[in-house]
Amino acid sequence: MIARDAFVSRFGGVYEHSPFIAERAYDRGLIREPLTAKAVAEALAAVFREAPEDERLGVLRAHPDLAGKLAIAGGLTEESRREQAGAGLDRLSPEEHAEFTELNSAYIDKFNFPFIIAVSGLNKDDILSAFRRRIDSSEAVELETACAEVEKIAGLRLRNMLSE
Repeated sequence: MIARDAFVSRFGGVYEHSPFIAERAYDRGLIREPLTAKAVAEALAAVFREAPEDERLGVLRAHPDLAGKLAIAGGLTEESRREQAGAGLDRLSPEEHAEFTELNSAYIDKFNFPFIIAVSGLNKDDILSAFRRRIDSSEAVELETACAEVEKIAGLRLRNMLSE
């Protein structure tokens, strides 16, 4: 069985800056070998879903703005940088960047956490369209949507880390 420290070291960043998810999954005995993306994703998602709302909000707030200040300053995690670049968010026109900045600010003002979307397979137009649509959601709907997107991101990251 993989040691706790090794598991947390390897998978603690799957949920952005939130190693407590991996720690709790391991401590609760949810981790079994062989480690597969599906099994680890399910274990981590179960812990995330059962976490108190303030902790889930903390996970959401740990995510960077899309095409935001951290991206410009080079302060994204390697996973976030790669994901945003794959969607073309590192190659925005000044007008597109201005719209992302405006939407990011409005979204955070409304929901108190950043807009989160699993960008894999999407391009900047897909993301902007979802952003424009979701900013009109209710708080309850958007919290549920953002949490589902975080789980999707975690699953995609795990598929990149583990072969089935």
